[in-house]
Amino acid sequence: MEQNWPILSYEKGKSTYETLQLWSQIVGKIKLATLPWVNHAWHIALHITSTGLTTESMRYNDQHFQIDFDFIAHQLKITTSNGEIRQFDLHGIAVADFYRKIFNLLKELKIDLSIKPVPVELVDPIPFVQDTVHATYEDEHVIAFHGALLNIQDVFMKFRSEFRGKCSPIHFFWGSFDLALSFFSGRNAPKHPGGIPGMPNWVAEDAYCKEVSSCGFWTGGAALMEAAFYCYLYPEPKGYKSAKVKPDEAYYHQTLGEFILPYSAVQSAEKPDDKLIEFLRSTYSIGADLAKWDRESLE
Repeated sequence: MEQNWPILSYEKGKSTYETLQLWSQIVGKIKLATLPWVNHAWHIALHITSTGLTTESMRYNDQHFQIDFDFIAHQLKITTSNGEIRQFDLHGIAVADFYRKIFNLLKELKIDLSIKPVPVELVDPIPFVQDTVHATYEDEHVIAFHGALLNIQDVFMKFRSEFRGKCSPIHFFWGSFDLALSFFSGRNAPKHPGGIPGMPNWVAEDAYCKEVSSCGFWTGGAALMEAAFYCYLYPEPKGYKSAKVKPDEAYYHQTLGEFILPYSAVQSAEKPDDKLIEFLRSTYSIGADLAKWDRESLE
């Protein structure tokens, strides 16, 4: 029996999503400051847990530590390999407060790190230490968001199991605030043009140095004001954008350059898992065929 898929409302949850994204960027930048660079920036992503999001283990001097968003207890938690725990409540705090609290707790644990205190992948970002604007944390939207991530991860894992080529983990990128999964053809790709706000061009060039088919989910934004699933290929093969993909609710978004399936179409379906995996298989298959991927060896 499939799990119930929660209703997501970008209009009602927008303020909460924006705050969570900025908080997650602070935590993600701590991970960036701690770990050695890994191809495609896979090391900086967060991962889904049964209670929220985690950095997984990071080393600092003679100890390891981990930072978790607990969306059940509604807390930010820091745990160390020495058995120490620090935490604070997520209700009613602005981004500036979150920044101050987390770095104060890290110092208590003898973890002395610094990050570039400015958000990335956002236009006209407010430095974290000055951001008293974003301070919304509404339980119902956080719980629904987390429930959706758990269900989506399950379907993505099923889709992942059908591919045996180079593949990314199923992970959550805090810059773009999306859950993502990528398949690779094994061939080199043309140099990416970059131009992502707040991100050095070399990061995008590294991320897209190989031909890739990426799928994912995000809660919405200015270009698409609803939660949705996406799929794109880089480089995009000729004929891809005009292809007829499944299910019927899917379409090509000209501004984003991606195929889109509204989350609401999946959530309201009689069999949500089947609806989503139909989209994932369809968009990948059409793209891989048009790009002449060696599907016999990759699948």
